[in-house]
Amino acid sequence: MLVENSFADRVFFCNSGAEANEAAIKLARRYMNINSGTTKNTVISMDNSFHGRTMATLSATGQKKVKTGYNPLLEGFKFVPYNDLTGLEQAMDETICAVLLEPIQGEGGVVCPDPDYLKGVRNICDEHNCLLIFDEVQVGMGRTGKLFAYEHHGVQPDIMTLAKALGNGLPIGAMLSVEELAQAFGPGSHATTFGGTPLVTAVSLAVLRSLIEDGWIEHCRKVGIYFKDALNKLKQKYNFIKEVRGMGLILGMEIDRPCAPIVEACMEKGFLINCAHENVLRFLPPLIVTKDEIDMLINAIDEVFTDMTIT
Repeated sequence: MLVENSFADRVFFCNSGAEANEAAIKLARRYMNINSGTTKNTVISMDNSFHGRTMATLSATGQKKVKTGYNPLLEGFKFVPYNDLTGLEQAMDETICAVLLEPIQGEGGVVCPDPDYLKGVRNICDEHNCLLIFDEVQVGMGRTGKLFAYEHHGVQPDIMTLAKALGNGLPIGAMLSVEELAQAFGPGSHATTFGGTPLVTAVSLAVLRSLIEDGWIEHCRKVGIYFKDALNKLKQKYNFIKEVRGMGLILGMEIDRPCAPIVEACMEKGFLINCAHENVLRFLPPLIVTKDEIDMLINAIDEVFTDMTIT
């Protein structure tokens, strides 16, 4: 069903987003080793990206705080700024086998791509004979108001990774690819012991069917617009709010100070929110969230912000 509703021809099931990204990196390198020689093995990733906590995905992550204490990291990764096509073009050379990025940077502070950025990345990859990998672990499965975030931009990757919402709480990850690349994973070239077990795949199939058939993706789009509008109204009220960004139900509010005290104050009021990149409040509610529940959260944040301005 994932194949039927995406660009992909094949799916490799595993247990987590990190495992899915490991598989994506391995597939890209193996395919290029077979077809373009052993020197075409470097992966370009983005500054402030996050791709996992295994050694390979940690090495592919563009955040120093996540990497601290784990040297030596793995070789074969280069980093460029997100939303910078010139920087990406300048980083290209004959060693590059793939570009790995998140269609929206979640851990990096809910950073959205410029309108033509992903198309530009696709074009650069095609010009330099390298693969495009989208990490949709956080933004896939309806989170942005479409089943997959890449659908907003009219761009298709060669490889995509999924996890998190795919299992609705159970451990599952997936690496999707086109047929030509998938053939590089011959018998014994890659595996995982508990990947794709009957229980988790049955649950994931039910989740995917519900997303598509029960209207949750459209619900996410509509409620996401409502939520973003409410956050923007707070921005008009408080001058320490710098920007509200995101789409669907992955939203961020950047402020001019550390977010940790706000997260703690909201928790005391019964709301769990998250701080990304130190000064961005990140909102990732379940896709079934209602407008009434959003109103309750907005009221709580408004009270916290009012207390901040008074003190």
